[in-house]
Amino acid sequence: MKEEDEIEARDPKLCSSVLNSNPGGAKGVDLVTLSQYTINVARDKTTNTVTLINSLIAKSGGDPKAKSHYQTWLTHFNKDEGALNDINYVQELLKKGDYFGVGTAASAIITDVDDCITGEDAEDPPYPDKSNLPQYADVVQKVVDIILIISKYLIQK
Repeated sequence: MKEEDEIEARDPKLCSSVLNSNPGGAKGVDLVTLSQYTINVARDKTTNTVTLINSLIAKSGGDPKAKSHYQTWLTHFNKDEGALNDINYVQELLKKGDYFGVGTAASAIITDVDDCITGEDAEDPPYPDKSNLPQYADVVQKVVDIILIISKYLIQK
């Protein structure tokens, strides 16, 4: 990856930090290995987000709107049909060498996260979430964005 691609990322500083946190750094590492490493980071960040969502659901007992909001987020992030499921699929596609599929599946993750942050329905305003959940989701989205950028290079190979 080139430096200008880090600039293309939603958060160039985070992009550089993630890629260079790879043991031994990013320089000279092949793109498939870098993709796998970034998928692992995305999985960790998404798992942390699911843990936070479950905690928020448990704490929202008396507030049905909050509970419903967090349950919707859980659907978008869980391993059954949400971002965690899509991350596992991205990994499968990477192992098969289906780099176009990697990009498509990464885009689906970004859509899942975006639906949570902005709301699925333009008519329905997003829940006024005061927790750290939107920030957690933003980090997941930015890490997955790195996978998307790397996939573009893998397609060109």
